[in-house]
Amino acid sequence: MESKLPDGIYDIAIVGGGVVGFAAAMYAGRFNLKTILFGDSLGGTIILTDVVENYPGFKRVTGLELAKALEEHAREYDVEIKEEKVAKVEGSGNCYRLWDESGGSYYSKAIIFATGTKVRKLGVPGEEEYANRGVHYCALCDGPIYKDKALAVVGGSDSAAKEALLLSQFGRKVYIIYRGENIRPEPINGERVARNPKIEVITQTNVKEIKGKDGKIAHLVLDKPYKGNNIFPVDAVFIEIGHLPLSDLAKGLGVKLNGKGEIIIDRESKTNIPGIFAAGDVVDTKFKQAITGVGEAVSACYSAYQYINTTELVCLVGDGAQNRNSKA
Repeated sequence: MESKLPDGIYDIAIVGGGVVGFAAAMYAGRFNLKTILFGDSLGGTIILTDVVENYPGFKRVTGLELAKALEEHAREYDVEIKEEKVAKVEGSGNCYRLWDESGGSYYSKAIIFATGTKVRKLGVPGEEEYANRGVHYCALCDGPIYKDKALAVVGGSDSAAKEALLLSQFGRKVYIIYRGENIRPEPINGERVARNPKIEVITQTNVKEIKGKDGKIAHLVLDKPYKGNNIFPVDAVFIEIGHLPLSDLAKGLGVKLNGKGEIIIDRESKTNIPGIFAAGDVVDTKFKQAITGVGEAVSACYSAYQYINTTELVCLVGDGAQNRNSKA
């Protein structure tokens, strides 16, 4: 049966407009739940990915294409989408109230946090000073401006390897600088890096400082010599050392986080707070991929659906008017 709720009251509010948020919205639509999705940057971080080859059903697809496909699927249903950032969330009885940055106010019986992450910065002198002037965090966004230049990628993950592979299409030379003994990409990307004559891997080395000249980056300062010199000239450096979970809104509601700041969920994407669910890169699962986040989003939506239909919930709105749904 289709949900019938007053204006401003929703069954589910989804915070996050990436592939995980849209997967949750699509399932909420299929469950005939009144749904609102908030996303200040629709598509999420995956749109910064050049090629996705590990999403089942798509042998090769760009991150933007994948994000658009999930968004279009969600829009097939009666889902309200707000291109707004949620500024504040509070509990309101056994209902929740959300405010967007424009001052709009909304009530929801359940919330799914799909807020994802933000880039982790290196935290060395010169990083902020030369941001967007040689210091970057997205090869797809900024790599093309460095045609035939010497480039560096800091990091040793699969993401770092993929950034280097993409940058090799533009630069004359790409260095991967990693503090560990060996980089740790997926095997297929490790093989691609090893075969690429433009890419060189420098391990057990840290970048200590980023130096510039005439308003742009000139060289990196390494903590150990490379070919006899700690001064390492490059035209640009791309930082790929991981991400930080965007979990502050959930934390403010009393949702439990782990030591990394990730939202702790169970196998059903439930948190410790009734009516609060989470999925994707913001949660504490170890293996973070678009496909695993989408799976968590589906579980979160089903758990929210069960919660809404088996729990007596009352939303007190404004002057005390209330909307009640009885147990199924």
